[in-house]
Amino acid sequence: MKGSSVGIRSLALSFPNTVCTNDYYRKKYPDLVAQSEQKSLGRLFSLAGSTPGNAFDQEMMPYVSDPFRGAVERRILSSDESSLTLECRAARDALQAGNFLLEDIDLAIVTSFGTEEVVAGNAAFLVNELGLRCASWNLNSMCSSAIVALETASTLVRSGDYRNILVITSCAYSRLLDERDTISWIAGDGAGAFVVSAVKANQGILGSKIVHSAETCSAFYTELAEDHQGKLRLFMRSGKGANRVISNTAADFVLTCTEGAAAAANVTLDEIDFFIFNTPTAWFAKFGARVLDIEPKRTIDLYPKYGNIGPVLPLANLYHAAQEGKIHENDLVLVYSFGAAANATATVMRWGDVALGPAPAPSLNEPVAALGMSN
Repeated sequence: MKGSSVGIRSLALSFPNTVCTNDYYRKKYPDLVAQSEQKSLGRLFSLAGSTPGNAFDQEMMPYVSDPFRGAVERRILSSDESSLTLECRAARDALQAGNFLLEDIDLAIVTSFGTEEVVAGNAAFLVNELGLRCASWNLNSMCSSAIVALETASTLVRSGDYRNILVITSCAYSRLLDERDTISWIAGDGAGAFVVSAVKANQGILGSKIVHSAETCSAFYTELAEDHQGKLRLFMRSGKGANRVISNTAADFVLTCTEGAAAAANVTLDEIDFFIFNTPTAWFAKFGARVLDIEPKRTIDLYPKYGNIGPVLPLANLYHAAQEGKIHENDLVLVYSFGAAANATATVMRWGDVALGPAPAPSLNEPVAALGMSN
């Protein structure tokens, strides 16, 4: 196994049943919607202090008049769901799609963002629920967690120490954000899982580039505060000047990581067949295409369907690109992901015969409000 080709063998997604549209906020928080530009979302993604030629701001410009900054739908955990229930479903679907038995899995790497288990993380709880007997550990690189875990898993399998590694990623922003805070209006919940093991020669991971994103450490912070029921909870907040920190560093991170990953894979960006960006905003795919000077048809954007689902974003975009036939076996695929106060990363892979789990439920056809959100 040592030195062999290693990559993704199966991939699955899992989402909550509750879909929340913009009408939900318009009806429940009409005053907040009317005053949205004075609230956190409006300040986080604004043109205040913008510099000429900033590509991030140029792509954001069409969305600044929208109080929801381009968000359309979000999948939100209900009271009887958790990050763990989503993770278990995604994991089971990934195992079943790839015809893996529980005893085939040597290691589980779990990257839970917004887990209910604030201290411990979900790793032990997940393997216990699934009935796995292998080792398991938690890994955190914020919104880059899934791709950092992919790099970690592929390195471990390539070393020969492990054969099949199950990676599970979840995002539960609804557990970290107060829906009265307008930044929650662009965020959703979800989970993804994939199995990493040996693949056909010359397929799988070809090269990666990971850099720290310490420049963005001030962009977000956590705060202990009361929720709408008067209970103390940890909430994620946007920091002062976060809009400039994010927009001023975004292009450099994209270029550094994508060019570095391509060089490590011994290919050029022109040779890449398809690009997967994590899409935390409605304009990020367009921004990435602009920075890399590629045609928009060479990427995909699931933001309108899911909103910002943190580390699950690149997996969702990768899944749908494969499901919709935008990427095929032996295509060169570059995956880019950014995590604030963590890492930016890019990975070049030659797509293999990846088994896909069940397709997520389609988007709503009518712009009606969901039944509600739990907080």
